[in-house]
Amino acid sequence: MKKRFGLTLLFFFAFAIFLNLNFHSVIVDGQSMLPTLQPGQKVWLSKAYWLIGGIHDEDVVVLKDPTANDGFIIKRVFRMGGETVPVDKWPRSRQLIEGSYTVPPGTVYVLGDNTVTGMSEDSRFFGPVSLESIIGKVVVRP
Repeated sequence: MKKRFGLTLLFFFAFAIFLNLNFHSVIVDGQSMLPTLQPGQKVWLSKAYWLIGGIHDEDVVVLKDPTANDGFIIKRVFRMGGETVPVDKWPRSRQLIEGSYTVPPGTVYVLGDNTVTGMSEDSRFFGPVSLESIIGKVVVRP
């Protein structure tokens, strides 16, 4: 009986550590994800997103801000590496180049949900971001 209790306690302790290391709450700051996410809204992200599936188109992710040395941003994955981006969503640096734009392998193309022009600094502004810069996948939006 004592052995079972000890094993159960050990299991719950290990599970608590796993949750603490891999699931975090984040407060949304800014309007780039309106109407999906409101400023001040708390969302939960998983660093162990491989448990619930890899990164795919339409996932909301938290990633290192590519325009700053520190900080994080929340965006929606629009296209994965190898996929083509429609011309109206091209990076601004590509607007005058003819042809198509394909997201490089090992990167993702992220956009904010707010469609008001200028409300989201995203891949149209800073280009595709590496998969390594993804901190976690938003798994709960209360």
